[in-house]
Amino acid sequence: MAALIAVIGVAFFFTYTNGFHDSANAIATSVSTRALTPRAALAMAAVMNLAGAFLGSGVAHTVSSGIIETPTGSQGMGILFAGLVGAIAWNLVTWYFGLPSSSSHALFGGLVGAALAGGTGVIWSGVIDKIIVPMVVSPIVGLIGGFLAMLAILWIFKKANPHRAKRNFRVAQTASAAAMALAHGLQDAQKTMGIVVMALTISGHQHGGDIPIWVKISCATMLSLGTYAGGWRIMRTLGRKIIELDPPQGFAAEATSAAVMYITSFVFKAPISTTHVITAAIMGAGATKRIRAVRWGVAKNIVLGWFITMPAAGLVAAVMYGLVNLLFL
Repeated sequence: MAALIAVIGVAFFFTYTNGFHDSANAIATSVSTRALTPRAALAMAAVMNLAGAFLGSGVAHTVSSGIIETPTGSQGMGILFAGLVGAIAWNLVTWYFGLPSSSSHALFGGLVGAALAGGTGVIWSGVIDKIIVPMVVSPIVGLIGGFLAMLAILWIFKKANPHRAKRNFRVAQTASAAAMALAHGLQDAQKTMGIVVMALTISGHQHGGDIPIWVKISCATMLSLGTYAGGWRIMRTLGRKIIELDPPQGFAAEATSAAVMYITSFVFKAPISTTHVITAAIMGAGATKRIRAVRWGVAKNIVLGWFITMPAAGLVAAVMYGLVNLLFL
């Protein structure tokens, strides 16, 4: 019971760091274009994250049973604990440096690293199909989708008054940012739900894959609180350092990202990174102005961060499992 409480507590803390780490995903473009004030945007994102957590459970089932074999006993609790610590450590490091890396892939890397260190089987087919392939494909779709969406906006509104169009798109960004925040809650709260369900299964408190209502409420609440705490460092990177966005570009990026996340959640039940999708969509929408308008040097550093997230979190998790095994198991 003590181990279960510890794992659930760390899982909730991870969800909180996920919230303030990824809050920029939902609102950075709206804040940078002045469509919303920072506090209003954070409050809206927190509420929509809370609501989004209750929209589905497919991603949670993928996390709880499709990445690693369910470990058993105290060793299993140690693996979950170490995996979560690895993910939290990477979240805090990337938050400190303002790097919009993926909390989701930090979690997956932590789980895989801890499982390998603890001798638990990794479901490599699930890792490839549900994590690696979407990790590569979703940013490409976001990049192309953001570019095409912005081209469509430019063509549809080519005769519109520029100032009036920008004013109207600031209003439209309220809706697109809300849709983005709802999709973020749908994706990211479920990932922690999957971990808690796995912990309950290991401890013998649950049989089957159904998610208890208290788990849904708790994970959604922690994500929402973390979101409202805000991730200002990462928000500056997404909203300003990649490209100076205008309201139509912000709307195109947010609408594209939200659509990609809804499709992957409901159709493929794949846990994708909201960070990857929105960052790529911002690049795509910004490139319609001119290719050189995007600060590709900043973009390159972000993409490099994506590729080292899983190995780095996995390494921290493996070391942490070694310490847990030495001291407690």
